[in-house]
Amino acid sequence: MNPHHDALFIGGQWVVPASDARITVLGASTEDVLGSVPEGTEKDMDAAVAAARAAFDDPDGWARWEPARRADALYRLADALERRAEDVTRIVSAQNGMTIGLSQQVEGALPAILLRYYADLVRDDQGETVRDGMLGTPVHVRREPLGVVAAIVPWNAPQLLSATKYAPGLAAGCTFVLKPSPETVLDAVLFAEAVEEAGLPPGVVNVVPAGREVGAYLVSHPDIDKVAFTGSTAAGRQIAATCGTLLRPVTLELGGKSAAVILDDVDLGAAMSEPFVQATLLANGQACFASTRILAPRSRYDEVVDAVASLVGGLTVGDPLDPTTQVGPMASARQRDRVEGYIEKGRAEGARLVVGGSRPTLDKGYYVTPTVFADVDNAQVIAREEIFGPVLTVIPYTDEDDAVRIANDSEYGLGGTVWTSDDERAMRVARRMHTGTVGLNHYTVDPAAPFGGVKASGLGREFGPEALLNYQQVKSIYR
Repeated sequence: MNPHHDALFIGGQWVVPASDARITVLGASTEDVLGSVPEGTEKDMDAAVAAARAAFDDPDGWARWEPARRADALYRLADALERRAEDVTRIVSAQNGMTIGLSQQVEGALPAILLRYYADLVRDDQGETVRDGMLGTPVHVRREPLGVVAAIVPWNAPQLLSATKYAPGLAAGCTFVLKPSPETVLDAVLFAEAVEEAGLPPGVVNVVPAGREVGAYLVSHPDIDKVAFTGSTAAGRQIAATCGTLLRPVTLELGGKSAAVILDDVDLGAAMSEPFVQATLLANGQACFASTRILAPRSRYDEVVDAVASLVGGLTVGDPLDPTTQVGPMASARQRDRVEGYIEKGRAEGARLVVGGSRPTLDKGYYVTPTVFADVDNAQVIAREEIFGPVLTVIPYTDEDDAVRIANDSEYGLGGTVWTSDDERAMRVARRMHTGTVGLNHYTVDPAAPFGGVKASGLGREFGPEALLNYQQVKSIYR
């Protein structure tokens, strides 16, 4: 594919941007230029929103199609994405450092799976039920598409996180303006090409890469009906404030500082394996739900620290496009600097550095060696703030009640894990954790189950049938 692009996908066409500003993407492992795209302006966003508005308001358009007809279109889009899966996975890994094996699953496969899942959910759903009213007459309750959606996605899993929004939203009948992150815009071009190939009506999906200021303009645009955002809690608060003022529906999937509760009966030999790595260091630690706070019983604390250190210290760091690599680079120099800043804070606060804490001996790339701190207090900065990198903290606890207290002692509540040999005990602890999701002896997000957070980790849920509700409004008709 041509790495340099000169047009934006608006209204079903590739159009000349309003300015000559460009976004240039560097490779996370090479620091070389991978490609570039036009940088959208407020004028470009106006055009994209107008196209989405016209597509939604069309009396014979997408929002008024029979659900089965929309479902067929989503299947075509899924097919078009699958034909580009190899290119998508390679370009995502090159841009943000995600290991190629993970990218094949998350970025290459899951978007098409989600499209077909939501297409099947709505195919035979007429969107209306009739219930007996209390006043002796029937009431028709309709679920209708909400309108034009602004979808703003981050760089850590750009294709999956876009699909968590457009798959249920398109199935519901909404239209979209998608704003990808500047760090990962080349894969967004492939997505737009798939939309074009699938033959979705003009304006149903528009893709405008842009920076934060233009993203804020999109959030506040008067013709946007709903905002769907994944990103930092700080940015989420600003978006929530804007949407609150406008009384505009918003879904926020934000940060996390999840706990991995290792109970005293755990078989460490079995636990310290690939599922533990996936739960704590997925995407090189650049995953919002990662269980980066490891809570270890005092009775086995040194044993747990040694086991975690041995596992993490043995991971292969290298080229994300090499299938043998287990940990790739950070997505950017700025992100690497952020992670290294937290490592220095950990040292300054007196935490004991067990593994890592430096850069690996590689010629290029935004790498940080996977790092483990022990003797960490839950009040320390590295235990409180989201680092978003391969840095784990091991925190001691006294008993099960103390473990639950520490796990819940966080402003975040997105993920979490429990590691034990006793399934019933695992369920008991999981039910007490104040968080949106919990994995037992592993952590894998299931597309059929609602995903989201509590507290500073966000508002609303993605995945599962529940996600459709984010893109529908309810109307009652009294007969």
